[in-house]
Amino acid sequence: MRFNPPPGWPTPPEGWTPPAGWKPDPAWPAAPPGWQLFIPDDESASIRAGKSPTKSAQEAPGNRSAPPAATTLPTQPAHQGVDPAALLSRIAELEAALTAAQPGTDAIDLSDQHTLQDVGIYRYHHPLENAAAYKSRLRSLEGQIDSAIRDHQAILAADMFTFNGSLAQGRKLVGDLSKLMLRAYNAEADNCVRSLRSGNVRTAQKRLESAVTAIERLGVIMEMRINPEYHALRVAEIELTADFQMKMQEEREQARQERQLLREQRRAEQELAAERQRLEKERAHYLTALATLRAQGDDSAVTELSGRLADIEKAIAANDYRIANIRAGYVYVISNIGAFGPNIIKIGMTRRLDPMDRVRELGDASVPFRYDVHALFFSEDAVALESELHKAFTDRRVNFVNQRREFFFATPSEVRALLADRVGGLLEFTEEPTALEYFQSRSRWPEQS
Repeated sequence: MRFNPPPGWPTPPEGWTPPAGWKPDPAWPAAPPGWQLFIPDDESASIRAGKSPTKSAQEAPGNRSAPPAATTLPTQPAHQGVDPAALLSRIAELEAALTAAQPGTDAIDLSDQHTLQDVGIYRYHHPLENAAAYKSRLRSLEGQIDSAIRDHQAILAADMFTFNGSLAQGRKLVGDLSKLMLRAYNAEADNCVRSLRSGNVRTAQKRLESAVTAIERLGVIMEMRINPEYHALRVAEIELTADFQMKMQEEREQARQERQLLREQRRAEQELAAERQRLEKERAHYLTALATLRAQGDDSAVTELSGRLADIEKAIAANDYRIANIRAGYVYVISNIGAFGPNIIKIGMTRRLDPMDRVRELGDASVPFRYDVHALFFSEDAVALESELHKAFTDRRVNFVNQRREFFFATPSEVRALLADRVGGLLEFTEEPTALEYFQSRSRWPEQS
């Protein structure tokens, strides 16, 4: 007789026999039901040669025709009375234990923040013009996925598998299990799409790859696996969905920015129109008074009023220029040390008649302190000047994802040097922020641990 170790037990040396009173290690897995620990030497030799020791093992339900002995691996013998379900269950337990013993090897990172830190900035997998183009591409891709399922091309499996000695029953079993496997895979793919965010594309792809690996491992007996072409379609669906979400977010942000610019423009136009009306009334008043003084012959008063009237005419001309030239406006450089900390500035532009109105709006209840103004500069092309300043500090943006956020890691002196090169001398520029509210409030703050 020869000792025959069950699956999962260590292989003893050649010719080893258990000593008297020997017992297996309790940590070893239990032997499958019906397992023979001792078999005759001639039967053991048959097993090592790849032959089945009994006829019943060859005709066990679900077994395919035995391959030639030359093609059978000696480490995979077929034993009489072995339950395949128990072996598969034990294999799954060992694989789970191996995964737990090696943390991090196949772990899927479900943290969106970690994924965003890895890639830095979102990159489009399939660059298209707009969200409508992505939606059209997704509809086309969904048609390809449906076609692959209808044509039974999503799952690849053996077509010569026999069950109970019947090829027809084997094919029916393979077909039923293929539907079950495909349903599990599609459920995982749909969950990946539904839970998708623009920053966790890699996480979704890894989850789907894990589903492919699991299905292939469970279907190895029937050579069952997900068709790589079908899997590529579902991966493309994840990428296109993420791209579509990002493009939709960009277009919504762009629309919001455009609405804000339109509101700003309408407000500026209303202010300029009201100022034009006020100046017209003041000019009409001076013209009436000037005519009266001329009739009275008061030359000194006429000279004084004529000077004031000339100033009003200049103001009207400047106001009309602002109305006609939509690119004219004020470029401002502001900071809020109490809200954002030191060395962070905002560079923006406004067409408001009083630019401080815009600064006061930015310092509303959304931030704890008012903004400090470092520079206000009127430019005939404020749009171009603002764009030049943004480009100069583009690598020092605070928000690299949303380019419309105009905050930068810079100091007012750096902006002053750049403005001096672009526009020459500046009439007024403040280097250090006043931040009265911040400095007066900080002394009363609770101590931070």
